Amino acid sequence: QVHLVESGGGLVQPGGSLRLSCAASRSFLSINYVGWYRRAPGKQRELVAIITNGGSTNYADFVKGRFTISRDNAKNTVYLQMNSLKPEDTAVYLCNAEAKLRGYPWEGYWGQGTQVTVSS
Repeated sequence: QVHLVESGGGLVQPGGSLRLSCAASRSFLSINYVGWYRRAPGKQRELVAIITNGGSTNYADFVKGRFTISRDNAKNTVYLQMNSLKPEDTAVYLCNAEAKLRGYPWEGYWGQGTQVTVSS
């Protein structure tokens, strides 16, 4: 069963913007935090931004001032607004959540990822 679905990736020119969405399953009883990660070719996966259940946010230094993470609880969706994109932002962006399903312990869940390519 798919519990997290990312969307919004694509091809954008340097300096452009994209907004990624991470839609969480309504099956989750509770979500502790949601984070956006990225995995570039030949590189390890790295944390981009995270938002807690209480609304606190944290960003990797390389996106501070350019990316904004937010959530819409009514839609069970977390967004990543990416501005001033650079070629080095090219990666597969993945959504991760620490969440709880009925009858299961707290676990980490991953989406399938969405490709972001920044190129002229």
